[in-house]
Amino acid sequence: MHAAASPSPAPGPGPSPLLDVRDLNAYYGQSHVLHGVNLHVNPGEVVSLIGRNGAGKTTTLKSIMGVLRSRTGQITFDGQDITRLHSHRVAARGLAWVPEERAILGTLSVKENLELPPARPGGWTTERAYEAFPVLRERGHHPGSKLSGGEQQMLAIVRVLRSGPRLLLLDEPSEGLAPVIVQGIGRIIEGLREAGMAVLLVEQNLGFATRLADRHYVFVDGMVVDEVARADVEARRGDLLKSLSV
Repeated sequence: MHAAASPSPAPGPGPSPLLDVRDLNAYYGQSHVLHGVNLHVNPGEVVSLIGRNGAGKTTTLKSIMGVLRSRTGQITFDGQDITRLHSHRVAARGLAWVPEERAILGTLSVKENLELPPARPGGWTTERAYEAFPVLRERGHHPGSKLSGGEQQMLAIVRVLRSGPRLLLLDEPSEGLAPVIVQGIGRIIEGLREAGMAVLLVEQNLGFATRLADRHYVFVDGMVVDEVARADVEARRGDLLKSLSV
């Protein structure tokens, strides 16, 4: 039996949040997996979801994107209720999601993967993607299935950026990657924030998350149990590490 989740305080005075999730409950069949999740992301902010595997972080992203339909609560984006929208309509509003499995089309080349989604106003061009990750230019005619894990992650991120999203959802972008690749992805996230894009990040790599994120939501058993600001990370690092322990 789960204890009731303590609701996060509503966003304070100032600009309205870009994304606002209120009392989100989600289900896989008869299993109740998210319990009253509250969180928000402000424009141009990087926010991380931290917690051990199975804590509900990925389910939260799936619920926001409309991939998981069995849910209750309210999800608003840019002041509009998107709770009942299907995933393609959520994406059309300006959200983009890079799932943990990356969803690269293995039989298509890197260039074909990049050019498959139509570029929208404000979205990244193929040339900009190559400038961000030169290795993708070198691999341009290689099939996606032949890329390393790091190269696939680069491709997955820049591919969704062609749509010009206002909020990017990233699920475990650093998992299993070499440190030099992780650093490159970190630089891209920092550049997106500087350009005004918001990022909601699921991450097990605490060092990576704390270097990038302005705030952190801690998940335990499908509930948000804590919120830690960047300024408080060092004082609370022990608590954050404990939330990731098995």
